[in-house]
Amino acid sequence: MSELIKHECGIALIRLRKPLEYYKEKYGTWQYGLNKLYLLMEKQHNRGQDGAGIVNVKMELEPGQEYINRHRSIEENPIKNVFDKVAKGIKKAEKNKPKNADIRWIYENVPFSGEVYLGHLRYGTFGRNSIEFVHPVMRQNNWKSRTLVLAGNFNLTNTDELFRKLIALGQHPKAYTDTVTVLEKVGHFLDEENQLHFRNYKNEGYSNRDISPLIEKNLDVQKVLENSSKDWDGGYAIAGMFGHGDSFVMRDPWGIRPAFYYYDDEIVVVASERPVIQTVMNVRADDVSEVKPGEALIIKKDGSVSNKMIRVPHTRRSCSFERIYFSRGSDKDIYQERKTLGRLLSPAILKSINYDIENTVFSFIPNTSETAFYGLVQGVRQYCVDWKIKELRERNGSITNEEMVEVLSVEPRVEKLAIKDVKLRTFIADDASRDDLVAHVYDVTYGIIKNDKDTLVIIDDSIVRGTTLKKSILKILDRLHPKKIIVVSSAPQIRYPDCYGIDMAVLDKFIAFNATIELLKDTNQTHVIDEVYRKCKEQENLPKEEIVNYVKEIYKQFKAEEVSAKIAELLKPDDCNAEVEIIYQTIENLHEACPNDTGDWYFTGNYPTPGGNKVVNTSFINYVEGKDGRAY
Repeated sequence: MSELIKHECGIALIRLRKPLEYYKEKYGTWQYGLNKLYLLMEKQHNRGQDGAGIVNVKMELEPGQEYINRHRSIEENPIKNVFDKVAKGIKKAEKNKPKNADIRWIYENVPFSGEVYLGHLRYGTFGRNSIEFVHPVMRQNNWKSRTLVLAGNFNLTNTDELFRKLIALGQHPKAYTDTVTVLEKVGHFLDEENQLHFRNYKNEGYSNRDISPLIEKNLDVQKVLENSSKDWDGGYAIAGMFGHGDSFVMRDPWGIRPAFYYYDDEIVVVASERPVIQTVMNVRADDVSEVKPGEALIIKKDGSVSNKMIRVPHTRRSCSFERIYFSRGSDKDIYQERKTLGRLLSPAILKSINYDIENTVFSFIPNTSETAFYGLVQGVRQYCVDWKIKELRERNGSITNEEMVEVLSVEPRVEKLAIKDVKLRTFIADDASRDDLVAHVYDVTYGIIKNDKDTLVIIDDSIVRGTTLKKSILKILDRLHPKKIIVVSSAPQIRYPDCYGIDMAVLDKFIAFNATIELLKDTNQTHVIDEVYRKCKEQENLPKEEIVNYVKEIYKQFKAEEVSAKIAELLKPDDCNAEVEIIYQTIENLHEACPNDTGDWYFTGNYPTPGGNKVVNTSFINYVEGKDGRAY
């Protein structure tokens, strides 16, 4: 994506199923689990660079010994910073290691030498980017089975509603965020589960000291998660662990946010992306399973692993943006889907260039769109093959060698045109200076374009705001003096805010929305804006389950092609000489390419949860009333 948007966080969980001595003997280090956690997080660094954190739990320590260690960071390279802290702590502890120290001494005295690890990578979508908001978050207690650690990739749309319920329970949450709300909600029902077991065992005559290990053994994790999540509206993949060693990963019933796992007799591994586990554990794709929508993977203190239904699963609506852009393209399915997205665009592009292959150059920007570009070129090449066959058949053997060479030589012209050259700093204060710098974010390859004759086709993952296109890419490409520039988006038009993890919550940040508003003005239909605003205001205080997405009516007046044409008009720089056209993916092609991941609410407005309709209406009200800030 040529313009950065913040998006889903990443989670990583490790559960060692053997004693530390086992890993020391087999792999040469007791830090086997810690090393795997580091690799899982580094391989997912694309999922969050605002902060990182890790927690480790030791399950077999005596009272008075520190059994939980945690480090978090919001430094420029947070993963490195966190693991530097870990290494420093280990080195400091080992200075006091006796010569004859065994693994047990390490377990008791060296931090991060426990059996359960939880890591998190943060992209901030809720709350300030301070250390306080970095996961994993903790709710500590003197009873280990009441101590809770959570880390997640989630956004809830009904934090206000959940916050009020916490207050009704008598709590005093320390912050108004979905993270605090989830932590306190799970913590409340964890306390209730503990208290229930305590009363039962007390009635049976057990002493307080004997009760704690009984609670740890028989704690019903499924029940805690069921009770905690019954009112949650949003997308989530949440990992957690209790102080005594039970751990879990739960997923929303629509499968909006991703989670995958692998386990054998040595280890349990969970991550946000499948190929990460494949690489770190050197296993096949078929060995890695997906946490199913509405289920939780539960790992008990004794190492047993089970899948439990937490919420009744709904129709799967997993995020299609994961397939288009966010997840690593090394996943076998995602790679093929991205190629298909590009290939399916080829008919529209061929039509736009009037099938003039000779005078068209195909390229991509940025690097993340490279896979879709391969698919696009594949589609154009297939057209060329079909054309060659047709030409040779029509000439029926009368073709000369020179003509045959000419026909067989027809191939799409593929070039590396745009190169990201510099990461701009934000110390420039005035807009004019900053805009001039932004125009130089990308550099171009000169000397390969026929002046005023060639058409450039540039594919991007998605066009969200269009700022980088207008202020940088189109300006620079125009220096090559093409006749026409066609910018192709492998994603459809982004028309609606996301509220399930991606930082896209404000309507007027979307170029498709702004273009539609301009079309309404051009065609004297501004009354539609007023009518939609009135309908949104009328249902402002309704329960989220009764709210309808009336913002869809804004777009009903125009075909997608009309909106695309207006977008091209808005994004074309004033000093750009080339004709500019923008072609978007269709919704139908998106679903054909990604049949198992149908979450498309940012394109269609079809939100999987009731809270989505509430968010989009609130966002539109904020737009009309000129209010800044989030809609949820």
